[in-house]
Amino acid sequence: MTLAPRIVVVRRRTELDELLARHGTRGQAGFFLAWRGRSLDDVEAHHESLQEALGAVSRAVPLDWRRADVERADLERFLFAPDDVVVVVGQDGLVANVAKYLSGQPVIGVDPEPDRNPHVLVPHAASGFGAVLDAVAAGSARYQLRAMVEVALDDGQTLVALNEIYVGHPSHQSSRYRLQAGDAVERQSSSGVIVSTGTGATGWCRSIWQQSHYRLELPAPEDDRIAWFVREAWPSPATGTALVEGELAPGEELRIVAETDGLVAFGDGIESDRLTLAWGQEARMRVAGRRLRLALAA
Repeated sequence: MTLAPRIVVVRRRTELDELLARHGTRGQAGFFLAWRGRSLDDVEAHHESLQEALGAVSRAVPLDWRRADVERADLERFLFAPDDVVVVVGQDGLVANVAKYLSGQPVIGVDPEPDRNPHVLVPHAASGFGAVLDAVAAGSARYQLRAMVEVALDDGQTLVALNEIYVGHPSHQSSRYRLQAGDAVERQSSSGVIVSTGTGATGWCRSIWQQSHYRLELPAPEDDRIAWFVREAWPSPATGTALVEGELAPGEELRIVAETDGLVAFGDGIESDRLTLAWGQEARMRVAGRRLRLALAA
């Protein structure tokens, strides 16, 4: 017997959910917000927008499909099946949060507030979700494939990210390490290294790139290549600044050997999910073997 398709809806708790968990009642939450010069009405409006979008998504799913709902905080404990259809209802960042747990499943991004968000990774309004789901189910949907970046330590630990990987000190203070790009090797002291995909090139990476006036062209969202940049490299008798930018095609690696205890590597700004490098440990950054498969309209 063939199982019906499963749709997995991913969302995050709203600010109202968090306020009620902390303060217990709407009245107490409203008092807290008023003390900070804010209104509960605005918070409730955002909450209702999400609930309406979730309702529209639920109504569009065929009745015979299996269903699962996952909050962002539970993603690391949820097991996605290879044939799942993943629906992310929220902001662009939520797609980045879920991408590292996927292995090619189609992702439909639904923006509950199209007038407020850039909706780069959540391009669909809730009202148009049904048509996109029909196209995915029929095999006629178009897809945008977005590269991901992977960091692998020499002890076998790995981490994958959609936007970027940061390697450096957890407080972003000076980090000492040996960097190798191709045949070039340099000891450096800097505030860390960013390795970014084309998706990440619209965010943190672009800010670093603009402020430092790097010459390298940033990758586009669907490019296979990824780019790397050294933040605030410090020249000294023992450290250099010659290797501060570059790009990696599939199969190429950027290597960093820690010369400070306690360096970390984390992805997409989630510092709580990180790898820690001891002195002498090596991290290798490269284009990941999997991509985000973002569903577009047919």
